[in-house]
This record gives sequence, structure tokens and C-alpha cells, in this order.
Amino acid sequence: MGTIGFHKEPPKPSTSSPVPSSTSSTSRTDTVNGSHEFKIKGYSLAKGMGVGKYIASDTFMVGGYEWAIYLYPDGKSAEDNASYVSLFIALASEGTDVRAIFELTLLDQSGNDRHKVHSHFGRILESGPYTLKYRGSMWGYKRFFKRTLLDTSDYLKDDCLSIRCCVGVVKSHTEGPKLYSISLPPSDLSQHLGKLLESGKGTDVKFEVDGEIFDAHKLVLAARSPVFGAQLFGPLKDQNTQCIRVEDMEAPVFKALLHFIYWDNLPDMHELVGSTSKWASTLVAQHLLAAADRYALERMRLFCEAKLCEGVAINTVATTLALAEHHNCLHLKAICLKFVALPENLKAVMQTDGFEYLKESCPGVLTELLQYVARIGEHSVIACGYRRRKEAPPLDGTDVNVRRVKPRLQ
Repeated sequence: MGTIGFHKEPPKPSTSSPVPSSTSSTSRTDTVNGSHEFKIKGYSLAKGMGVGKYIASDTFMVGGYEWAIYLYPDGKSAEDNASYVSLFIALASEGTDVRAIFELTLLDQSGNDRHKVHSHFGRILESGPYTLKYRGSMWGYKRFFKRTLLDTSDYLKDDCLSIRCCVGVVKSHTEGPKLYSISLPPSDLSQHLGKLLESGKGTDVKFEVDGEIFDAHKLVLAARSPVFGAQLFGPLKDQNTQCIRVEDMEAPVFKALLHFIYWDNLPDMHELVGSTSKWASTLVAQHLLAAADRYALERMRLFCEAKLCEGVAINTVATTLALAEHHNCLHLKAICLKFVALPENLKAVMQTDGFEYLKESCPGVLTELLQYVARIGEHSVIACGYRRRKEAPPLDGTDVNVRRVKPRLQ
């Protein structure tokens, strides 16, 4: 029986040229930054310990490596005859050829912000970042500060020095093309939690605030606030968690507090108080900041601090300043002090009821305010003196209209 064969013709060459494939990748080099503040108390007792002897900070972690600050009160090298204080940052963990940039700052403790800074940050380095070859490698200055000058400087206060070190560890990675193009939506967790609060489903705790009752969920409150966590689940938790009375807080403030816990944002201030008054919004923000601090809601506290910074005004700045002092809001405090110290604002603020409250509740802040006022005065004198030198009357005796320079805060 015969077989049947199939004849297969050879493939014909393609008449079209192949499309070349194209790929790309990107190398990114950046720094992982961190800082550490090192206080040396009893500095005078450390003097005389000898050349090459040091005081070391605790180790701190930046970029996956441990670091430490070394201060040599009598200097690091014998050739300097103990005339200088030496300051170094050292790699304190195992590592080979660790590349990093640094900043060493001796802090001015007079409040004038005239710090002594040696920094790699914010400038282009001709030879690139510094390389530390092994554990114990150092970067710094043998002649950081002359000892005799340091003893009478503003860097030394109550026999204490304060040093801040910033480290930026260089990291590189290469990014290739993604194999997918799925657009990821933003998180909607707060939307779900917020709607849970609005629905009232599954609530298991009540709060009585200024005669009003608010329902909530224990687990949500405890997850968001360590204070609520201790109050509801801690060893000293309230015995009656079915209805907890909240003292010294108004109902709208507690309602806004719950809103933030569930929605992760502040409610509309004008809607909350039923007024478009800027003064009313500021008052509510003040109460909310105090409530956030009370329940250790740091993110909410920062939200309120930002709103109060935006709303600084003559009639409310004194009470806001007192609030910033009581709740350790340093940025808000600085904004308020600068605002009050301006010559065009100072007299008007001093005539408000809030300023009387500030004097009674925070007398120490007045000293800081005087320092700000004095600083503005110094700047004004310098500016006016400079203009007089620059715009001297011409030789022919004609008058010159000298404009007054408006002082700016440094």
C-alpha cells in the first residue's frame, strides 16, 4: 500500500522590515536623610580631659547605618595645642565605602538663630559625597571652634552645648519599564469609616458631652487615639463604658473630633459654627487643637495648627499664642510672635482682652515677645543707617527725599 506525501513549500521572505523593540530604564541617586541632636551638659567639667579624648553621643540610625557624634573638648590632634574644640561624625556600624553627605551645627542658644553650620546639603559638591571606608571612619573638623571664644559665646548656656548633626546616606537604584499599567485609586478607607459613623451601625459606646449623646465604636476610637485606647481597654479603663461623660468640652468640638477620627479630615468650620465669621472659625480651631492634644491625635493637631497659622489676626492672635505655648506648638508660636512684634500690630494687640489673658497665663512668653520686638528694632536701625550712608546729600546742597525702609523679620 502506497503512502501519500504532502509537499510543504518553503516560507516566502517577508517584504516588510521588522519593527525594532525599544526599552528604557532610569538610574536614580538620592539621599536618605536623618538628624540627631546631642546635648553636652556640664561642658566645663569635660575640659582638660586631654587631647584626643572625646565625648560620644548615643548611636542613631540613618540609611541603614548607625552613626555617632564625637566631641573632643581639648582637640583631636596634639599639633593644635588644645586650642580648638574638634567635632566629628563617625560611622558606628559595619560598612564598606559608605557614601554620605553631612551637616554639623553648633546651636545658638540665645534665640538669635546665629548657628555655626558646616554643611554639604544645598550645594553642589565638586568631588561628590564623602566616602567612609569602614566602621570608625570620621568626617568633621579638627579646628571646629576656638576654645577661648566658645566659653564666652551664645553657643554655651547654663554650661551646656547643643549640637545637631544631619546625615544623608547616598542610595542608588535603577527603575526598568513596568510590565503593567493599572491605575491605582486613592485610599477610600476614611470614606468607609465615615459612612459607618453616619449609619450608626455596630456602635458600642456612648459619650455625653454638654448634654448631647454621641455614639461611636470602641475599636475605631482605640485604633486612632492612644488616650481612647487606654480609656476603653487599658488596665485603668472607665468602669462604665456604656456612656462616658466628657467634661470641659463643648458638643460641637467633640462632634468635630469624631468626624476627624473617622473621616481623617476636619469638618467645614463655617458649617460647624453656622457662621462665616473668621473670628468664629479661629475660635473653633483653637478648641479643636486643644481637643486633639488631649486625645493625642497628632495629625489633627497639625491640621488645626496650620489653620490657625493661616488665620492669625489682631483680635485673636494673643489667645492663639497662649494656646500655642500651652500645647507646645512651636511653629504656631513663632508665627504669632512675629505677627504681634510688628510695629503696625503691637499696639492694637496689646489693647485686646486676649492680651490680658496672655499676660496672666503665659508671663514667660512676654520675654520672648520683647526679644522679637528688639530684633525688629535692630533691623530697622541697621536698614535706616545703611540708607543714610547710601543716599548722602549731593555736593550742590539740594535735598534728597529719603524713603523709610520697612523692616523685615530675619
